[in-house]
Amino acid sequence: MTEFYNIANDIDRHADKDRVAIRWMNENGDKRIVTYQELKEKSDELASAFIKEGLVKGDRVHILLPRVPEAYIAYLACLKAGLVILPGSEMLRAGDIAYRMKHAEVKAVIADESLTERVDEAASDTGLSFKRYVRGQAHKDWISLSGLQGDSEIRLPQTRPDDIAFISYTSGTTGGPKGVIHHHSWAIAHQQTATGSWLDLHQGDIVWATAGPGWAKWIWSPFVSTLGAGETAFVYQGAFHPEKYLRLLQDQKVNVLCCTPTEYRMMAKTEKLERFDLSHLRVAVSAGEPLNREVIDTFEKVFGIRVRDGYGQTENTLLIATLKDIPPKLGSMGKPTPGNRVSIINDQGEEVKAGEVGHIAVHRSSPALFKGYYRDPERTEAAFIGDWYITGDRARKDEEGYFWFEGRADDIIISSGYTIGPFEVEDALVKHPAVKECAVVASPDPVRGSIVKAFVILKENVEPGEELVKTLQNHVKTVTAPYKYPREIEFVDSLPKTTSGKIRRVELRELEKQRKNAGA
Repeated sequence: MTEFYNIANDIDRHADKDRVAIRWMNENGDKRIVTYQELKEKSDELASAFIKEGLVKGDRVHILLPRVPEAYIAYLACLKAGLVILPGSEMLRAGDIAYRMKHAEVKAVIADESLTERVDEAASDTGLSFKRYVRGQAHKDWISLSGLQGDSEIRLPQTRPDDIAFISYTSGTTGGPKGVIHHHSWAIAHQQTATGSWLDLHQGDIVWATAGPGWAKWIWSPFVSTLGAGETAFVYQGAFHPEKYLRLLQDQKVNVLCCTPTEYRMMAKTEKLERFDLSHLRVAVSAGEPLNREVIDTFEKVFGIRVRDGYGQTENTLLIATLKDIPPKLGSMGKPTPGNRVSIINDQGEEVKAGEVGHIAVHRSSPALFKGYYRDPERTEAAFIGDWYITGDRARKDEEGYFWFEGRADDIIISSGYTIGPFEVEDALVKHPAVKECAVVASPDPVRGSIVKAFVILKENVEPGEELVKTLQNHVKTVTAPYKYPREIEFVDSLPKTTSGKIRRVELRELEKQRKNAGA
């Protein structure tokens, strides 16, 4: 590995005037084309402008931008300036933003104009002094990104492979979100894993990876993989509608598609699928949660393309997958990806025999494994058994090395590809004056994989009912990110607990599985 390395360099090397980096469209039909040359020039100028503004290498910057070209430019500029990026979804609420800002002691926030009031509200709870940059009109303390002027005389700092590039926050089973540390070198390992035999990118490909900025999956596919390979990223800024997505796949002549199992499931349910011409689509991959056999069969029957499944986490990269060059075993997760030592271990950290169920674990030597949780050594230590990082998922491995998913080992909820910690939802619910106590678990769902289910004990003299269900759901949406709200709420008189008083969520999870299986 070289002495100096920056993720942005992998993208800058494609900066010739004829190569299109981004083909952008919104739901109103507005369009933009951004070349690699434009990406380089604009990010160079913005990087020098940030330094001119007083930001220095290692400063943390929270980015809250939607699916727009400016997101790509801002990320590249921060990387070039040696700044550490905290990716943030536009769905985050003021409390979520405040937690991240305070935990990382941010020096700047880059936000869309629609989110500035939310950031200002969050700032009032942190006591931090930081710079505010807005995509849109300058106002109050906010400086417009478009108004920043760089200086060609400013020399951008050199970064080393082990300098921090990202701190991505992900939900935990207890406490606030964990800040996952990835160095610049993570991108080297990720591209070796994901770009070739997973996405199978060819020169001239149009790639649509539907993840939005703020998520690890956006950094994985639309940003590092697609632009790092020099291909064209199709970016759609609009709500998900199955027919709209299918029409875009057809009209944009997309060659490579990467989206969530929920999106595939809903597209597969669309009536008269055969009316869409997806003959340009060569690769279709899915990640976030196991994909149903029926969906895979539907896409293969109608479009002649096999959707390949993949598994990874914010803490690492694509770990297990059905890669293009291995025979698929329908229902399996696939095999470990090249460069990553992934195995099944028991509670003592020992690798188990074929057929035995255990923890999906990643060895410390795997180059794309995270470098710890930011300012949280205890949670970092708790994530390992010896030299193995424990993913929180359980599986078994067959004699041929294929992995077969068995379920979560902890209380984390994976719904429509979103990772949701029960603590965050429970914390939001108990803030409502009607709620005395609650427990939140995953409940099986045919479309979303799982949904958030809340068991709620009400305070005395509070009457349960559908109106209260809606009130509590809306309350959670305002306190924390809307995707975390409980789609089902059940009012109960008691919750199962251990002798020490801890809620046994595992018992409630099993109850939900039994109920859903009985009703299937």
